[in-house]
Amino acid sequence: MKTEHIPTTAPAVEPPPRRQPRVFYDGGCPVCRREIAHYQRLDRAGRIAWHDIDAHPETLDDHGIDRLDAMRRFHVIDAAGEVRSGADAFTVVWAELPGWRLVGRLVRGLRLLAPLEWAYGLWAARRWRRLQQTRCAS
Repeated sequence: MKTEHIPTTAPAVEPPPRRQPRVFYDGGCPVCRREIAHYQRLDRAGRIAWHDIDAHPETLDDHGIDRLDAMRRFHVIDAAGEVRSGADAFTVVWAELPGWRLVGRLVRGLRLLAPLEWAYGLWAARRWRRLQQTRCAS
């Protein structure tokens, strides 16, 4: 009589692939372009998907992010699929980049996110006003 071999352990199941954070930035803003270019140079491993919403606003269509809001504030969709904006969005980017990971941890660990968000809010509002004046004048 022939016996069947029944495995005693379940086959190894690989975890689902990690989702890339998705960055949405205003490529029409010179300051934003320079900062994102800096981050892109550091992202040699391709850990982040970069989307210029000035050139390609349709990239926002499937993410529930309003185009005007995305132009006013920096937005990221993190690896878990959560939409983050402002200073919180920067911590997602920093967590992925060599040389910046520690900064992200310190900001969260030292509870500096609220003051950074306050400062970012002031800067973003000023940037938006100036950008609107420049775009309306041209």
